[in-house]
Amino acid sequence: MDPIEQFRTERVAAIDGYGRDGDFQALSNQWREASMAKRYVYNFDWLGRPIIQYPQDILAMQELIWATRPDLVIETGIAHGGSVIMSASLLAMLDMCDAIEAGVSFDPGRSKRKVIGIDIDIRAHNRAAIESHPMASRIQMFEGSSIDPDIVAQVRQASVGYSRVMVCLDSMHTHAHVLAELEAYAPMVTAGCYCVVFDTLVEDMPAGFFDDRPWDVGDNPKTAVHEYLKSHPEFEIDRSVQNKLMVTVAPDGFLKRL
Repeated sequence: MDPIEQFRTERVAAIDGYGRDGDFQALSNQWREASMAKRYVYNFDWLGRPIIQYPQDILAMQELIWATRPDLVIETGIAHGGSVIMSASLLAMLDMCDAIEAGVSFDPGRSKRKVIGIDIDIRAHNRAAIESHPMASRIQMFEGSSIDPDIVAQVRQASVGYSRVMVCLDSMHTHAHVLAELEAYAPMVTAGCYCVVFDTLVEDMPAGFFDDRPWDVGDNPKTAVHEYLKSHPEFEIDRSVQNKLMVTVAPDGFLKRL
């Protein structure tokens, strides 16, 4: 067997085994609960901006963007801007690699790859930091509720002409809100690309863990995902991603469009 293919085969087998390893799963979930209680995800930046994600999930997003090569990433939830800047920088990397493979000069001004970020409240200091960042030219922001029909219409209009689209949902984490986001934005995802629904872990945490938030066990992104999938067979949960990570905020949240 080709050694590269052999490595991939062995890795796939190991990841599949993690998904069946109850002890490993329990240990990972125990660490996840402890780390969430200590706000561990607040400790990391991407290119200078707080990203508020596990390093495992950051790496997973890099892998998915490289594998699916989107030309548009739509994100709900901007916060400090780390995630939209990460997506923008990865799209820039794709452009550079495309230029190298084609044997032409890299001209960032010619690319149309971009990120659309939506947030109900883009605070002035965060907006200023994002707009002054080197990746700013690749980022378009909309302020308002991600499920407001006017915002959805504006995002759809801004998405015209893009052939490979990825969506990331990371704003309000109640069942009703996430389900409405899925209905609005998941149809924009193109075949072979992903809709990533963050913070599905709420369903797996102890009841009342997020006592200062309106979401809880039974009312969260994972319950919305499972409800959405009942009537949308064009998507499937790619559990190989969560099995590989073991610690993720998005169990059952990596949805691949078939």
